Amino acid sequence: MIVSSYVKHISAHIIFIFLFLQLSTAQTITVLEADSHMPIPGVALVNQKKNKTIITDLKGQVSLSIFNDYEVIFFKDFLYEERRLTKAQIAKNKGIVYLTPKVEGLDQILISASKFEQHKRDIPQTIVNISAKDIALSNPQTSADLLENTGNIYIQKSQLGGGSPMIRGFSTNRLLIAVDGVRMNNAIFRGGNLQNVIAIDPFSVQHTEVTLGAGSVVYGSDAIGGVMSFYTKKPQFSETDALDFSATALTRFASANTEKTGHLDFNLGYKNWAFLTSVSYTDFDDLRMGSHGPDDYLRPEYVSQQNGEDVIVTNPNPKVQTPTGYDQINAMQKVRYKSSDNLDFDLGLYYSSTSDFSRYDRLIRYSGDELRSAEWNYGPQQWFMGNFQLTKLSSSSNLYDKIQTTLAYQNFKESREDRDFQSDIRAVRAESVDAVSFNLDLEKSVNTKTSIFYGLEYLHNTVHSTGYDKNIETGEDAVSITRYPDGSTWQSMAAYASLKHKPNSKFVFQSGLRFNQVIAKADFTDNNVFLNLPFDDAEVNTGALTGTAGITWSPSDLIQWKLNASTAFRAPNIDDIGKVFDSEPGAVVVPNKDLKAEYAYSGELGLKLNFENKVIIDLATYYTFLDNALIRRDYELNGDTEMVYNGELSTIQAIQNASKAWIYGFEAGLEINFTKQLKLRSQYNVIGGTEDNNGVEEPVRHVAPSFGRTHLSWKKNKWLLDAFVVYNNELAFNQLSPSEASKAYIYALDANGDPYAPAWHTFNLRTQYQYNDQLSLTASLENITDQRYRPYSSGITAAGRNFILALKYTL
Repeated sequence: MIVSSYVKHISAHIIFIFLFLQLSTAQTITVLEADSHMPIPGVALVNQKKNKTIITDLKGQVSLSIFNDYEVIFFKDFLYEERRLTKAQIAKNKGIVYLTPKVEGLDQILISASKFEQHKRDIPQTIVNISAKDIALSNPQTSADLLENTGNIYIQKSQLGGGSPMIRGFSTNRLLIAVDGVRMNNAIFRGGNLQNVIAIDPFSVQHTEVTLGAGSVVYGSDAIGGVMSFYTKKPQFSETDALDFSATALTRFASANTEKTGHLDFNLGYKNWAFLTSVSYTDFDDLRMGSHGPDDYLRPEYVSQQNGEDVIVTNPNPKVQTPTGYDQINAMQKVRYKSSDNLDFDLGLYYSSTSDFSRYDRLIRYSGDELRSAEWNYGPQQWFMGNFQLTKLSSSSNLYDKIQTTLAYQNFKESREDRDFQSDIRAVRAESVDAVSFNLDLEKSVNTKTSIFYGLEYLHNTVHSTGYDKNIETGEDAVSITRYPDGSTWQSMAAYASLKHKPNSKFVFQSGLRFNQVIAKADFTDNNVFLNLPFDDAEVNTGALTGTAGITWSPSDLIQWKLNASTAFRAPNIDDIGKVFDSEPGAVVVPNKDLKAEYAYSGELGLKLNFENKVIIDLATYYTFLDNALIRRDYELNGDTEMVYNGELSTIQAIQNASKAWIYGFEAGLEINFTKQLKLRSQYNVIGGTEDNNGVEEPVRHVAPSFGRTHLSWKKNKWLLDAFVVYNNELAFNQLSPSEASKAYIYALDANGDPYAPAWHTFNLRTQYQYNDQLSLTASLENITDQRYRPYSSGITAAGRNFILALKYTL
């Protein structure tokens, strides 16, 4: 026994000496994040005397050759807990050093507030950051689901291929979407629900920043309720003369809609050139709803064409929402060139396309005892963007320290095909938008306490629209009214400037101004063959001056106050002034040339309490007044209040500056760090609002019911477990806006037979296992109790019990 013990003791020393000699010879170590095992670039390694300093490269690697063998090395990065190690200690872990993120984590550096990096603590607005680690754990099917996982954003879906965000009582064209700094909103972004956000591949997203509240000073028109900024992955350079190759492959399955997803991306890094390729493909079958909930949501029957005739057939499983399935492909190619350490050139090519997919909420409408529509499909939703950026992060110029120029071209395509039950006529409408944009953004430090951000923007959109009616019996096409006046244009010119003053570490003041001129032109000559409008063309030429001012005050480590006031605007676009469509059964929207910009005036107060990083409470309250609100209202055309559209006598409506709205709310976040392994996070949102309708106050359409989510997570070694609850309050019949109350077919019915949105909650569990640095497995069981629920304003019922499995391999 003594000999055996002695042998073991000697063996341990030999192993240690071997590892130490191996490290001493190689001298290169790797610094990784403890949770994700991802490399951490930019970590400073400093000795105790502070006379030796080195920095990790993009792979998190660094040589220790400048340090003595028993010298204490400090690993410092303001996002991570500091570590102190010697070479001998590092040798025990085979040259790997793990750093633990601070409680504030990686969300401390934000870009969207000024187009350049700022500390989150300095920004007076509430901004939610979603990191790559968060995305990997939540495993969203689309970027709309990615946003929903924040707990601050409500998502409406009219069909499976959908996802329309609601932020602080605003939605659709009163919210702005940006991808790598380029505005996605175009001239036909509508006031109805929008699905464009699903064109962004969540697998290509590095992180997302969501500004809750106005962002017009930096982003211009549409940024009334919030800004969703998606930043995709960047190509990575090699730190040596050799090629640096890395790749990621992922496959995922979800049971509720039999999702089958595959993703591949790879990076080729050279000294000054880098290339990143990303491709994702997803196939969804029809979505199955839960078993326990209102029977109003079931799908008992659907229309099928048999022997050339429409018939209504019984659904063998009423919990399966037929038809809802579709597929989607996303591709991205990026090229990056570094001419010097502070000058980058980036080219990005992005493409997304869906298959045809059914607008499910239109397929469940009845006319009498029969389903109204035999077909109601969106054609492929396609998006292409080419984006070229020049970024310089250091300059001796008197005009700027940092500069970024962005030139982008985008093309959007969408179409609609609908046919009534047992009708031979299929109405087909197709649209495309060509959008060109140029942005110039600059930052200049006036002194150590004051910086200014300023820039210019130019946008130009051209709208193409076609329409015809196809006889499915004869195959003949007849020219029909188009959704938009073909050849319409929308352009915007803007200049902005903002100032940041930080007199000390406790106080920050930020303010800014933006002037925007918007010109929209439309020619209705072709559509007047059908409409007989009292005008042939329309032009909107409107200017807007918006501003913001806010302070951040941190009197101690315990408390932080944020106060912000801002104005925002939305200029009429082609959808507002020129659209023709059936907004709801028995109503048709016609053009209106007499439109002006709508303005929002907002205030926000935030309070953050941090009790030694053990308990963190984050509170915010806000109020927004929307003046000259663009809203759909009844309208007269040539003295008439009704017209025949698509064979049906319909009430005439138009978008008008006919309303005022008052939106208010309260947000509460709670984080409790019981231990380094066990954490609780919770977010709850209360929203209210009314709008004026000819002197009568009514509920606002996009004010979601109170909602939130609570997560209890445990992380240890290679395992991460996350148990969470998602909950949603009821909206009674008298809390629904008139436009929602008129769509009883998407709601449950109360005891009086009136539509309402019931409360609901789900219990969910997910786990992630990091087998090694390359391989990880994520599994989730959502809606464990198989609840049948439909989020507010949605036309499709949410997934029932859903098992999700994803396998990821990184090379």
